[in-house]
Amino acid sequence: MDVLSDVIASLRSGRPFANREDRAGTWHTPFAPFAGAGFHIVLGGSCELLMPAGPSLVLNIGDVVLTPHGTQHTLRDHGRTDADPGGPTSLLCGAYRLDRTRSHPLLSALPDVIHLRAQFGRHPALRSAVSLLGDELEDPGQGSSAALSTLLDLLLVYILRAWLKDEADRGAPGWSAALADPAVGAALGAMHESPARAWTVEDLGRQANLSRAAFARRFTALVGEPPLTYLTWWRLSVAARLLKEGDASLESVAQHVGYGSRYAFANAFKREHGISPGRYRLTHAGERHPGRRCPHHHPPGTGAAA
Repeated sequence: MDVLSDVIASLRSGRPFANREDRAGTWHTPFAPFAGAGFHIVLGGSCELLMPAGPSLVLNIGDVVLTPHGTQHTLRDHGRTDADPGGPTSLLCGAYRLDRTRSHPLLSALPDVIHLRAQFGRHPALRSAVSLLGDELEDPGQGSSAALSTLLDLLLVYILRAWLKDEADRGAPGWSAALADPAVGAALGAMHESPARAWTVEDLGRQANLSRAAFARRFTALVGEPPLTYLTWWRLSVAARLLKEGDASLESVAQHVGYGSRYAFANAFKREHGISPGRYRLTHAGERHPGRRCPHHHPPGTGAAA
């Protein structure tokens, strides 16, 4: 898989949840912090988003907001008063459960709020997903549950893809620059595609069409750590997911992530996670079938509207 797909797969837990919220007059709806990511899409009207710190954001029709870290926030009507109530506002609100025990640095580096403003002709795939999701919630039919789950998965990919592109376009440092960089992006893709391969810095440099030294400097500058340090972290993150989600033997997991023996794998895993692979599997066994409902949002028609 590519890097973004791997990152999402490593974090996803349970099924996403979404509902349509229609508001009018003077209202506010608080959203408590939770271990996941929430989103809001303005289908009609406008509103304000308030965070515990920083200025409020005015959200207009077509705007998309993601709170990647499940940060506490509030939505309210846009600058109205009891004497001057606003018009109706239609929102598409939802959330994703995420396993943050081994959060990928790409997700850790995301801001508390990602705000993608509606712009004609920009991010057409995201706009199409929003339109399809709104239609499905407005008029569900046969297969709606499967359609919603798929569309919500697509929505998360398209939101993150759009944000990474916007960040790269404005020359921001960090993971957006790393993935957009042809050399570092190629090396990251190779590591994620074949984590079990006995990669050397020289091998990865060839993937990037750079000398060993030039590649190492470039990778470290953009990703924030040396290539083999990142590779080890990623291998052991993949191993942790395999241990939680399946029943493969420790030997099989070790081979899948590039360790020649169960013992070498166990030692490396314990250094990284502070616990043996077997104990880790036992500890996380109950997480294989998480609940489906996400606590981030109120059921339709409820909440602290005032």
